[in-house]
Amino acid sequence: MNASVQHFTVQRNNPAQGRWHRAPLPAVGAGEVLLHVDLVSFTANNVTYAMFGERMKYWAFFPTNDAASGSIPVWGFADVVASAADGVAVGERFYGYYPMSSHLLVKPARVGPGGFLDASEHRRELPAIYNQYVRCSTDSMYRQDREAELAILRPLFATSFLLDDFLADNQDFGATRVLLSSASSKTAYGTAACLAARGGVEVVGLTSSSNADFVNALGCYSRVVTYDALASLDPSVPTVYCDFAGNAALRADIHRHCGDALTYSCSIGGTHWDHLGGGGALPGPRPVLFFAPSQAKKRAGEWGPDGLQRRLGEAWERFITQVTSGPTKWLTVATSSGQEAISKAVADVMQGRVPPNEGHVLRFGS
Repeated sequence: MNASVQHFTVQRNNPAQGRWHRAPLPAVGAGEVLLHVDLVSFTANNVTYAMFGERMKYWAFFPTNDAASGSIPVWGFADVVASAADGVAVGERFYGYYPMSSHLLVKPARVGPGGFLDASEHRRELPAIYNQYVRCSTDSMYRQDREAELAILRPLFATSFLLDDFLADNQDFGATRVLLSSASSKTAYGTAACLAARGGVEVVGLTSSSNADFVNALGCYSRVVTYDALASLDPSVPTVYCDFAGNAALRADIHRHCGDALTYSCSIGGTHWDHLGGGGALPGPRPVLFFAPSQAKKRAGEWGPDGLQRRLGEAWERFITQVTSGPTKWLTVATSSGQEAISKAVADVMQGRVPPNEGHVLRFGS
């Protein structure tokens, strides 16, 4: 086993600036497990974690010794390399929430056939959905040949599924049109796929001119409108705005254009992270941050955890079939390994230098 841990951390006030450093492997105490992080994804979703790190406590999951730096959480797969916990064996593989590090020490609780919950002290007050580690050998969504696609799309699609469910749960707030910004982003088009499957509303994607052809080809939007053509939308149609861009100027333009016809405005992401801003003093409803774990907790209480996972799994199968089987290639996987390549991949995603159909996976290696 490697004698040290590789960490990649970023400046909290400027996540585009990152650095690598090493630390000794942690000792594995009673009831603890050491995981070797193997394959994880890095997408605009992770940029959102960084930009909302303070407000939503994303920095708290994997604390560093430096208050000015943080580890951006990522989703992916890790293997057990040492275990002093009952029910978790060396060699098992788990899907879950990891730091951008080669290793993670966890303290499994509620160990069962499906996996475990990390009960480390610093994570106990954080949302449980991020503390769950899923045992790949029993996971109905797992396929070894699709690990890259799972790492990239599964966490994003969970948000998409829960957002669509939240809107359905609220009768779409009386709207007949749902407007999604950053329509080429994976969480946005996952939401569009769910909305289209459910039906009942017009699903309009807002995107840049350079991404319009790609978004149109996906086939999950009723129509696609470029940002510079926002005025072409009928302002009298009752509309829900789902903000994946986080662009304050765009948000203001939409609120002014739709006026009283805007029935609900929610903020989900920050793909335009260099144009973030508040939502105060806007016409229409005040923007509300959508927090997927809250809807997951509600549905787990109503449907039971197994019921929630079953519905999510069914929706995932429909979605991944669209992604992998349609005439348009929704996703191309780019893989980076080694510190230099990983640093470049992170910088490219942070700066928006990747095509919309590309998804990055990072391999930490041994």
